[in-house]
Amino acid sequence: MKYFLMMMLCISSLVASAQKKKAEPQVPVKPSPDSLFSNLKWRNIGPFRGGRANAVSGVVGNDQKFYAGYTGGGLWTTEDGGINWENISDGYFTVGSIGEIAVSESDPNVVYVGSGEHAVRGVMTSYGDGVYKSTDAGKTWKNIGLEKTRHISDIAIHPSNPDLVYVAGQGTVHGPNNDRGVFKSTDGGSTWKKVLYINDSTGISSLSMDMNNPRILYATSWEHRRLPWTVSSGGAGSAIWKSTDEGNTWHKLTEGLPKTMGKMGISVSRANSNRVFAIVETEKSKSGLYRSDDAGKTWALLSNNQDISSRSWYYMEVFADPLNENIVYVLNAPMMKSIDGGKTFAQVRVQHGDTHDLWINPSKNNVIALGDDGGAEISFDYGKSWSSIMNQPTAQFYRVNTDNVFPYNVYGGQQDNSSVILASRNNGSSLTERDWTAGAGCESAFLAFDPNDPTLVFGGCYQGYIDVLNRKTNESKDVQAYPTLNLAIEPKDMKYRFNWNAPIVVSPHDPKTIYHASNVLLKSTNGGMSWDEISGDLTRNDKSKQGPGGIPFTNEGAGGENYNTIFYVTESTIEKGIIWTGSDCGLVNVTLDGGKTWTNTAVKLTGLPKASWIPQVQASKYNAGEVWVVANNYRNNDFAAYAYHSADYGKTFTRIADDSKVWGYTLSIIQDPEEPNLVFLGTEFGLYVSFDKAKTWNKWEHGYPKAVSTYDMTIQEREADLVIGTFGRAIYVLDDIRPLRAFAKNGGKIPAGKITAFPAP
Repeated sequence: MKYFLMMMLCISSLVASAQKKKAEPQVPVKPSPDSLFSNLKWRNIGPFRGGRANAVSGVVGNDQKFYAGYTGGGLWTTEDGGINWENISDGYFTVGSIGEIAVSESDPNVVYVGSGEHAVRGVMTSYGDGVYKSTDAGKTWKNIGLEKTRHISDIAIHPSNPDLVYVAGQGTVHGPNNDRGVFKSTDGGSTWKKVLYINDSTGISSLSMDMNNPRILYATSWEHRRLPWTVSSGGAGSAIWKSTDEGNTWHKLTEGLPKTMGKMGISVSRANSNRVFAIVETEKSKSGLYRSDDAGKTWALLSNNQDISSRSWYYMEVFADPLNENIVYVLNAPMMKSIDGGKTFAQVRVQHGDTHDLWINPSKNNVIALGDDGGAEISFDYGKSWSSIMNQPTAQFYRVNTDNVFPYNVYGGQQDNSSVILASRNNGSSLTERDWTAGAGCESAFLAFDPNDPTLVFGGCYQGYIDVLNRKTNESKDVQAYPTLNLAIEPKDMKYRFNWNAPIVVSPHDPKTIYHASNVLLKSTNGGMSWDEISGDLTRNDKSKQGPGGIPFTNEGAGGENYNTIFYVTESTIEKGIIWTGSDCGLVNVTLDGGKTWTNTAVKLTGLPKASWIPQVQASKYNAGEVWVVANNYRNNDFAAYAYHSADYGKTFTRIADDSKVWGYTLSIIQDPEEPNLVFLGTEFGLYVSFDKAKTWNKWEHGYPKAVSTYDMTIQEREADLVIGTFGRAIYVLDDIRPLRAFAKNGGKIPAGKITAFPAP
């Protein structure tokens, strides 16, 4: 076979080869067979529609160059006004989550990027590792510190001195830390000084410099915490601050502002430095846009329009037009604009809802860059028209599935968009929009179907919504197990509690049997027309953690913060009725009799914290009692890797991955269906492969992004393709993994005199 042609190549270490600048935390792993498999290449099959962009910036003096930062997708740039985008963080950044971008106006070669997305979703990438700087307009990058700030919301650069820079450190999302506040550097980031600090639970959500007098800065502090079951946004630490001495001292602004506030954004007008806008979260009747016309001494509420202050923990961004003091933009689910100084607002039509960042050219206010849940888009006519968002492969996928048609299709739910059914290849030179369609369910969907006849596709959505799509007629039908609109109901009062990404799977023994998981496991054998409970509550069912999705001011608008839910379901392909479930509260349950009796095996997961999430439980295709489990606990501020293996139905488990073996908390795992020694493990920061059944791990790249959340994996068995759904770089396919199987069959060793390299398939 062509896969066994001999070529004289030697083995080199992948770990040491790819990183050009700041190295990732060193994990002692076995040298990877880099050169041996250098001809195996990844394909990004899209879809090429943008994922969530939290940060954008243009360049003064160059109307065609812009930067965009994504939540998991890294940093990208366009040189042609948004027609084409190119990734420029691969090989330099050790994280994929971007929170802020700032380009020096006096020297556009100097660019600062703050890592760690700042919109604190329940489903988000984990954290950043500080500030990156380029002095050659984005060609190369260096990490310059503030690694423990974790999430950075704003960066302000002095208008004439690129070395004088301020960073708004929002801090850890899921727990306390002291590395938050306003940080100042006078030497371009070589050293940093914390100049504003409130407490270990309060960070800085917004920072604005008076560009007419850069000694003056405004900042908004935000007391917040994202718990697994709710988001706390607001408290005594939330306030508006002002400095008049280059950030060395700060005083709190209070007159005319609510006594207790939540998340806020702030912007001082270039057209009139006395005019300062603040978008404020507080009690509903007082939330909205506040304005000061005396440089922050006094404030007045101008607009209580709920379109500018809803779902505050996710938005609260305000931008004063640099040339007209009466124009101000507020970003929310719609993008809103006022032309009367903030008294009234009208919606700006953009290509995607959920808007997060805006850059306005300071001398040409018709030139605008917008970052939203659909990616980055550019306007040259005040927002009347925008560049395409269908040219950015930065989608976030929860789950991926494949069918057995030819060529096969890939199925998954794209966060902030729709579910999608995507062709794995075509007869042309590239995959385009013609090669994919929307699927059943919505952005958070599991998609399930008969792989040999995928005419009927079941897809889920948050709160247990589920429908079935007939792909021949394009008709869909709601088959929700208990029809109800749960958005106004606290989880403790719901009949069923469904995870945002609630599992839906088809039985490998009977494609007419569908499982749908809430806090109990539901089963249908008639296409969803009726559902039976085949378990009791398979979660910890802690009622104290089943209250409102947000406190104290703003509830979770999407209602997706249900806790004590089943997070994953799988049925053994070997023996019908052996079903495993994993919960968002650390439980791993198994039934050996189709749901009549259940056993919790989580107590056998040595070292696993009680409140961990179980994102995947994979039943082996070789032995009925064999199972693989991955867990993570980052929502409790623990970023360790947890992965386990059992060969006796969960009576005992062996931990197969920790921080000494892989980098990044664990998200996904799959054992090859034809070679048991070959196992793939996905973490928050990449992909690992084992050739000796998880005894040792090797970081794997060859065109796969170095720092990307590897959320889910599947192997299309007929084609022997590894298919990965990433959380920020769309879907990747490694065509034909048979060379890896051959290598693993020998325990990860090269048979002497037989194989030295594999050519491309």
